[in-house]
Amino acid sequence: MAPTVQRRRAAHAARDSLNLLLIMCLLLKTCELKSANTSKPNILLIMADDLGIGDLGCYGNDTLRTPNIDRLAEEGVRLTQHLAAAPLCTPSRAAFLTGRHAFRSGMDATDRYRALQWNAGSGGLPQNETTFARILQGQGYTTGLIGKWHQGVNCASRNDHCHHPLHHGFDYFYGMPFTLVNDCHPDRPPSLDSGLRARLWLYTQIMALGVLTIVAGKACRLISISWKLVLSVATLVLLFFTSWYASFGFVRRWNCILMRNHEVTEQPMVLERAASLVLKEAVSFIARNKQGPFLLFVSLLHVHIPLVTTERFLGKSRHGLYGDNVEEMDWLVGEILNAVEEHGLKNTTLTYFTSDHGGHLQARDGHVQLGGWNGIYRGGKGMAGWEGGIRVPGIFRWPGVLPAGHVIHEPTSLMDVFPTVVQLAGGQVPQDRVIDGRSLLPLLRGDAERSAHEFLFHYCGQYLHAARWHEKDSGRLWKVHYTTPDFHPEGAGACRGSSMCPCSGAGVTHHDPPLLFDLSGDPSEARPLSPDAGPVYREVVARVGRAVREHRRSVRPVPEQLSFQNVAWKPWLQPCCGPFPFCACSRDADPGET
Repeated sequence: MAPTVQRRRAAHAARDSLNLLLIMCLLLKTCELKSANTSKPNILLIMADDLGIGDLGCYGNDTLRTPNIDRLAEEGVRLTQHLAAAPLCTPSRAAFLTGRHAFRSGMDATDRYRALQWNAGSGGLPQNETTFARILQGQGYTTGLIGKWHQGVNCASRNDHCHHPLHHGFDYFYGMPFTLVNDCHPDRPPSLDSGLRARLWLYTQIMALGVLTIVAGKACRLISISWKLVLSVATLVLLFFTSWYASFGFVRRWNCILMRNHEVTEQPMVLERAASLVLKEAVSFIARNKQGPFLLFVSLLHVHIPLVTTERFLGKSRHGLYGDNVEEMDWLVGEILNAVEEHGLKNTTLTYFTSDHGGHLQARDGHVQLGGWNGIYRGGKGMAGWEGGIRVPGIFRWPGVLPAGHVIHEPTSLMDVFPTVVQLAGGQVPQDRVIDGRSLLPLLRGDAERSAHEFLFHYCGQYLHAARWHEKDSGRLWKVHYTTPDFHPEGAGACRGSSMCPCSGAGVTHHDPPLLFDLSGDPSEARPLSPDAGPVYREVVARVGRAVREHRRSVRPVPEQLSFQNVAWKPWLQPCCGPFPFCACSRDADPGET
């Protein structure tokens, strides 16, 4: 063979070897990048307040503009059967944080008080509960909560902060320790329960009378004053105090406050600038911790009443004040996502968007709807069994790891976020307690076709109202209702005579035999199956009944955090800046100051 040909063949062989080596290097580099991308990502959790699943474009709304959340869905995975563990703020968020039904931590009530009512109550998320933030903190994550907490503040003294976010795994907190209510707005009617007002009025009378009697008795022993005069003065003071307290004129000052870590920074808060402060803090946290890994839980104040909306968005939507507030919320989400992208963190950040429960149908101003739209689903906030109270948006984005534009129709839960983020961070879920959530990673990545949940149980307070069965072989979905609120879809679409549908008593109907729906073909729960329709009804109800009995064996009694004694206002627990009870301050410290 000619030397020239040999040299050419040798050159081709060398080039092919070099190309192969380059390809192998590129593949190895890609694997390294993929490994780096999936190793301890930043985690951004965004939760709206009272948002209906039907309010978003990516869930079928074509009259409200939500381009940022819709883009999140286009670039990630959208869950269509994502379910809150409770239909109300406090218990739903407790379950979200811990991966456990709220009744397991005492954060759901047998009494009518199903949510915390005051910053100065003594109830709250117990210290022995483990949040995902605490586990991620132990895995080297910097953890932050910006926005609403609503899991309690103090136990026994004004500054013990036993229920505070910083005692539950968060390194940084800025926001409302309570929640928005109409009382936060000086021009809106009060929203705290009238029955609670009456009981607190009596409770305060007894307290005040006891204190005044002791003081009066000591005064009479010290100076010669007739008991008649002392009692007259005591009565006047008592009447003044109770009428002032019963008017709840100080609700705004006591409940509507902002805190940075352990310090009250604004009391009462200025509603018109709250959204911009929350946004500023969220963007600042991302910038400070861009080297990661970080966990940031942005718990939005939108779209809870009183729907405070800045002028930029007022009157711009097709659905009045509520629509304006939804569109402003979407803009806030967009600004947070922009901050992630501007710092080059998009591909190394798992982003999640949801709502704590369904839209608030009872929120109305006359004939004007101030609550959300739950799409085709029946019921709303406060109604644990009906889909409209518990079916919420669920969107995950992680470019390069999760498939873009993917839609999953399997039943999932807000409680599933707990084991999901713990797994991503390399941690372990607690083994000494029941964890009701299941990791979503197999579903999100496409490694599993079916949800890990065969059964899900839907509670109203501590009462089991309904249960769903997901047949794994067929994929068919059944829902059994044992109790339903006396809900009237026509007109206001609420429970008559109540600002919130009850869990028990005269305002509910117990079904014997139970109501059965085939959610696979009837997601709006409009056509209950008749017990006389054949053996399917009996077989499904019997199978779900066995699962309920097995589930109930896992329930253990725990101290109730939402009893009247724990939700009642206690002056010695009131967070306050300045002299009590005239607490007032506005401290405009820079974000990130501690």
